[in-house]
Amino acid sequence: MTNLARLPPLGLKQPKAKPDPQYLARVRELPCCVCVAFGEIQIGPTYAHHTTCGRYSQEKVPDRMAIPLCYAHHQGDKGIHTDKSAWVQEYGDDRDYIAPTQDRLGV
Repeated sequence: MTNLARLPPLGLKQPKAKPDPQYLARVRELPCCVCVAFGEIQIGPTYAHHTTCGRYSQEKVPDRMAIPLCYAHHQGDKGIHTDKSAWVQEYGDDRDYIAPTQDRLGV
């Protein structure tokens, strides 16, 4: 079976994933995945970041694909929302942190 067999019929959108606020709350309890990966000291709370790399629309990815980022790596001076291309060059594709986050949460 190919991946095409899982796509909806032409002209129909895939159903949206249901919001999962409990999962997002658990993500916010984790340390920043970038601080952990690069040995940086996290200063401030963790935010649940919905990954943006490889996304070409305004639609959010499902909550289960959110990763933990501190303010600095989310919206601060080193933030992905401040300068996405510089962030990706420095830390890589934000989607690379989804599986480790899910592993830490036992999903």
